[in-house]
Amino acid sequence: MQLNSAPQQSESFLLTTEPSQEDAANRGKEAFEVSPTKPSLLSSHGEGKHDRFLGQRGNPLAFQKSEELQKILFAHRHERHLVILQDFPDPDALSCAWTYQLIVQQYDIKCEIIYAGTLSHQENIALVKLTGLPAQRWTSQVLKSKDLSSYQGCILIDNQGTTSQLMSAVQQAKIPVIAVIDHHTLQAEHKSEFVDIRPNVRATSTIFTQYLQSGLLSLDSSVSQHVKCATALMHGLRSDTNRLMQAQEEDFMAAAYLSRFYDAQLLNAILQANRSKRVMDVIERSLKNRIVQNNFSIAGVGYLRYEDRDAIPQAADFLVTEENVHTAVVYGIVHDENELEVVIGSLRTAKLTLDPDEFIKEAFGKDSTGRFFGGGRTGAGGFEIPMGFLSGSNENSTYAKMKWEVYDAQIKQKLLKLVNPQDDPIKSD
Repeated sequence: MQLNSAPQQSESFLLTTEPSQEDAANRGKEAFEVSPTKPSLLSSHGEGKHDRFLGQRGNPLAFQKSEELQKILFAHRHERHLVILQDFPDPDALSCAWTYQLIVQQYDIKCEIIYAGTLSHQENIALVKLTGLPAQRWTSQVLKSKDLSSYQGCILIDNQGTTSQLMSAVQQAKIPVIAVIDHHTLQAEHKSEFVDIRPNVRATSTIFTQYLQSGLLSLDSSVSQHVKCATALMHGLRSDTNRLMQAQEEDFMAAAYLSRFYDAQLLNAILQANRSKRVMDVIERSLKNRIVQNNFSIAGVGYLRYEDRDAIPQAADFLVTEENVHTAVVYGIVHDENELEVVIGSLRTAKLTLDPDEFIKEAFGKDSTGRFFGGGRTGAGGFEIPMGFLSGSNENSTYAKMKWEVYDAQIKQKLLKLVNPQDDPIKSD
């Protein structure tokens, strides 16, 4: 697709560029033709004009990407798309997907926000329920009932397709990837019309807030849906920056912009969601089973149900607060309703010189297709290792215990090779 092809006259538009001296002299004589059904970054109404000025002058990359995305959306108007999130979407992913949906409505693009896993973290459940966030869970059974030929494209938000079970079905249906928007480290080359991957930005919510500031959507505090979406974005930004403790200038500027629109009481209600008893049990298990070496706390928590998967990162969040611990890794074997099992782990670190992405990739490596078992961002990371042939058959408690002990020992061995290279983590008689 030619991204720079000129639109038809009836729908023509012009994007702002740095004016020359001659342009400046004739600025008052210029006439802009803008489609009445298409938003423009040229809008100049009071407060919005100031925001767009900051977006263009203060952050040229953000404004450039907003212009590129606008062109892509205009080329795909009237289509139907899928927004694909990671299997276990977090507030950052959920809020950005909703923002994207609101933006593309202006181009008569209908999109469905989907994920294959589950919402198990109490804050994620509260976010969706209290805001009415339109995300759908597509299980394998739901996927079979869908006619994927009705979708003309898909969008990856806060992921790059490596953490979604849905990607294989989308690829089989030959649905093209239109856009990849993420803040994680590059996972693979992307054959996509639009790519905005910025690992230096702490949250994808910051990227989407910059899109808003650049004029892709004008938030209105009198519109309930806009207020709820801004609240979701604030939650996503806050979540991925560790309550703004790891935020950088761009993140703070995004938070300042959202502060005009978000509902503080609604956000507080989301954050006050209580932990379930099962989550507390997993945290207790992590405390009992942890080993601490060289300021690393490592804990295996055994078997977990699919819907309790988010207890693992919450346990890691808890362990990293222990005195003399700068990094925590918690992992367990998670099984779904189909008895498929996967080792899932989370890393949390307060050590500035430890790169979670590099650490996890070095510890666990790649599978036979070259896909890494895990990765990360600033301060956090995760990994998922399918168990394949050894999945299930846990009715025999002796076998289940033996299987866990083998995986527990193997994961500890791989981690401790990096934590304590001189030690042998597996003791033999």
